[in-house]
Amino acid sequence: MKKHFILPVAAVGAFFAANSANAQETVVVEEDVTVSEVVPCKTHYYTDKHDNWFLQLGAGVNSPFMENNMDGLSGPHHQLTAAYNIGFGRWFSPYLAWRLDLQYSQMKWKNDGLDKARYANANFDIMWDMFNTFHGVNPNRVFSLVPFAGLGGTFAWDFDATGSNNYNNHGEIKHNSWTLPVSAGLQLRFRLCRYADFFLEGRAQFYGDNFNLCTGGRPIDINITALAGLNINFGGRNYKSYNACNDLAYISRLNQQVNDLRGELATTAAALAVAESQLPCPEVETVTQTTVVETAPMLSSVRFKINSDVISSEEMVNVFNVAEYMKANPAVNVLIQGYADKDTGTATYNKDLSLRRAQAVYNALTKTYGVDANRLAVEGEGSSVQPYSTNNWNRIVIFSPVVD
Repeated sequence: MKKHFILPVAAVGAFFAANSANAQETVVVEEDVTVSEVVPCKTHYYTDKHDNWFLQLGAGVNSPFMENNMDGLSGPHHQLTAAYNIGFGRWFSPYLAWRLDLQYSQMKWKNDGLDKARYANANFDIMWDMFNTFHGVNPNRVFSLVPFAGLGGTFAWDFDATGSNNYNNHGEIKHNSWTLPVSAGLQLRFRLCRYADFFLEGRAQFYGDNFNLCTGGRPIDINITALAGLNINFGGRNYKSYNACNDLAYISRLNQQVNDLRGELATTAAALAVAESQLPCPEVETVTQTTVVETAPMLSSVRFKINSDVISSEEMVNVFNVAEYMKANPAVNVLIQGYADKDTGTATYNKDLSLRRAQAVYNALTKTYGVDANRLAVEGEGSSVQPYSTNNWNRIVIFSPVVD
């Protein structure tokens, strides 16, 4: 694009006053600048503190793998028991989340006989969405692969263990234990709708040798859990995004307006310098004239984020300007036309989305800024008409003044 530099006003005025009394042209220096030199075209995602919280409810099976399971006993060595979990957390970006996961189960294992105990644990996990990381952010993706890892604490009690060899300070066999496991796992997430996902999850927890109050054999006790259940997403899974390149055309138009005003100012300053160079001049009779103030032209558009009909704070200033324009021009009515990007969504969905965008602007003009509703008309053009050749510019509402 072109970047213009106007010579300073004082220098232009001095030059014109010293060399000529005739009208002169403003000198403009032009320089070619590519988009990549102005700003990197990268989309940034962010969220506020109220978005992307979730609640997890699940159930499944649990099986401990401990030192004595394989010591020549007959029958199955790894006993399956029911497990239940509840968790909550938040995706603080499209790629990472934290989660507090609570689990309860009974564990059974073979020693000299069938030993058992009950336990509950809490884990703090960091979760990673691999598909958003490697295949682009998509809140509507049907399937996601989510590895996780975490730290936690486990309390086990009600031991019925013939092989227990852990004693307390009084020489008595312990009947409960506190342990601090590390864990890792993998979640398969299937999107059901905007507010709910079905998940399958496997977790392995690694303990010291005294998880089951029996030490010996292998130095690490392992507990395996497999769960299935629902993730409930409060408000859906939404991320706001910003790409500076999307606003370059708008910024370019503003820069051009600034340059035009600077050019007019420089020309006026030059003419003033020429007139001052001819002083003194005859006094003239002062004539009082009525100044007619013309209202500023109406801004032409309000842009929206993808799949959104919410007017951002940055775009609300354009709605305010349209309201001021209509108040200053009571004979002008306005047609509000909404559009959608043809590359996203079906034609039917985009028709509804464009009408909701136009209606959002209509509501802001009438309810927030007090514009008479009888002076407004609303149309949703969908994605069958694309005002701009750049597709993502077409998430837009355009105003058309109508003079009776």
